[in-house]
Amino acid sequence: MDLSLKDKVVLITGASRGIGHAAAIGIAKAGADLAIASRKLPDLEKVAAQIKDMGRKCLPVAAHVGRTEDINNLVKKVTEEFGKIDILVNNAATNPSMASAMDIDERAWDSIMNLNLKGLFFLSQTVAKIMKGQGGGKIVNIASIAGITPDILPVYSISKAGVIMATKVMAQQWAQYNIRVNTVAPGLTKTKFSEALWSNKDILTIAMSRTPLGRPAEPEEMVGAILFLASDASSYITGQVIAVDGGATI
Repeated sequence: MDLSLKDKVVLITGASRGIGHAAAIGIAKAGADLAIASRKLPDLEKVAAQIKDMGRKCLPVAAHVGRTEDINNLVKKVTEEFGKIDILVNNAATNPSMASAMDIDERAWDSIMNLNLKGLFFLSQTVAKIMKGQGGGKIVNIASIAGITPDILPVYSISKAGVIMATKVMAQQWAQYNIRVNTVAPGLTKTKFSEALWSNKDILTIAMSRTPLGRPAEPEEMVGAILFLASDASSYITGQVIAVDGGATI
């Protein structure tokens, strides 16, 4: 089983912290050069410095993936720097509201859907056109088990269910171009993004009562599945969802 990403160029969104940061470090260790994106350049530059210290190339690019002009600028900068994109990891996501399905407003809906689903799709489309010209590539989407089983974050759950279906559609339509598309669906993971959940004792207790392994994940525990799907070890897998959730979806 070859998990090496030697000589590959990998673009990761939402790479300044959490799962994206952990994935960037893991992918660099596997031998790839990286382009990393998020909205704030200073945070990215810290991650880029870590990767460069490992002897890999890293291009940090400030980009809001929910904006078409930012998507186009991001992909242009990456291709100008590296000449190709072998692997895309769609990790960027948002959830600005804890409101229920009865109370959430249109602005929160638009914010969540714009980044989590629309941005993911159109960045994938833009990169897939490059991959088609290269003879293939791999896309790894980061969804959530909230997209499999409804969560306390209603619109976030809907957006991640959309990511799972987008994965299947892209996998089906782009297989002819040798582009594989798969999804990792994390369970509750101890990141700053999800801190409002795991730092709340009541929410944590309920979540862990449904999780056979009985604890939240660490961001680094998502890296193995991402590497597997990004590498040639998964060469005959496309359109699939790997739940990395401590058994919560059993």
